[in-house]
Amino acid sequence: MVEIRFHGRGGQGAVTSAELTALAAIEEGKYGQAFPSFGPERRGAPVMAFVRVSDTPIVTREKVYEPDIVIVLDPTLLKIVNVETGLKDGGIVILNTPKSADEVRRESGIKARLATVDGTKIAVETMRVPIANTTMLGALIKATGLIKMDFLQGPIKHRFGPIAEKNLKACSRAFEETLLAEV
Repeated sequence: MVEIRFHGRGGQGAVTSAELTALAAIEEGKYGQAFPSFGPERRGAPVMAFVRVSDTPIVTREKVYEPDIVIVLDPTLLKIVNVETGLKDGGIVILNTPKSADEVRRESGIKARLATVDGTKIAVETMRVPIANTTMLGALIKATGLIKMDFLQGPIKHRFGPIAEKNLKACSRAFEETLLAEV
């Protein structure tokens, strides 16, 4: 089983990203589970969402404490949240940032494998909104191969309807532009 923790701010689409990841896994014939973790926070407050993907039925329903993958939609969260908390050995952090992996490591102290992409720039240029949720799914696919892009198309089309094509374009572009950096 692969466990993922998304970090974002309310309104950035972390919960939607988690749901789309689980739905894509299910489309692919795997088992998927997604759920948010937030209380009475308002738009802009830090939120987390969790995903599990497995080849066998998922029986646990608790939050993800030791993720294999951490996805950060808002790089400003690195100043207030230790996104590596609980990350399994060999795990990866996938970060939305215009900075290089070396800059990120110097400024935040991240020691794990790291994948970076300027998801916000891609979202603005492709969709005209600074919401990088579907963009970061392209980075997830590039960095991990956990799900296949083909299986993400149906859930995105269902969720976004008339703006699905722009979301798919942003996702594909992020796949192409994601940079992987080892430890």
